[in-house]
Amino acid sequence: MRQSHGASSAQALSVTQGLQANVVTMNQPNDVDLLVERGQLMPTNWRTRLPDASAPYTTTMVFLVRRGNPKQIKDWNDLARPGVQVVIANPKTSGNGRYAYLAAWGYKKQQGASDKDAQNFEQAIFKNVPVLDAGGRGVTTTFTQRDIGDVFVTFKNEVGLMAVGPGAKDFEAVYPSVSLLAEPPVSIVDKVVDKRGTRKEVQTYLDYLYTPAA
Repeated sequence: MRQSHGASSAQALSVTQGLQANVVTMNQPNDVDLLVERGQLMPTNWRTRLPDASAPYTTTMVFLVRRGNPKQIKDWNDLARPGVQVVIANPKTSGNGRYAYLAAWGYKKQQGASDKDAQNFEQAIFKNVPVLDAGGRGVTTTFTQRDIGDVFVTFKNEVGLMAVGPGAKDFEAVYPSVSLLAEPPVSIVDKVVDKRGTRKEVQTYLDYLYTPAA
């Protein structure tokens, strides 16, 4: 099986520009909608072809900090403090970054903030971002391998993978008081599978994603 990994929106653009994907897994539905609107690669009703709006699993946004949490980062407001380096993917190119941005916005709004206050809060957070990587994989490398940043905002499942990896002893998870539900969708790319005659194999893979084993 050949795979291509990268920022969700960038991957969607690659598929519309000719990347021959049989199936796509994106961070958010609008990236799949792009394949419908720009490439006519699948029908508009793609969400209804699999259970749960074609999202086989869900996740939330959490924080990964250095072991011992030396900056005592506990919630979103700590990300806006002076002297805290925050690692977040670029919201313009990454679903990961977009979810992080929206989760921080929601946190501030739940405190009764105006839209202007929420915008100022976002600006304070992103002022603390030393490197604005294009996608989730890039920010993971920035935080875990390049040792840049005090806190990394990412998906809960990504944090779970790091918690059992070789560098697990160096990090710990922090769960903020408010987060955002992410429902990454999957879909067959109809124009490609029909051209290649691979619909049966791809459908079997997608059905597997909904099994207890997956």
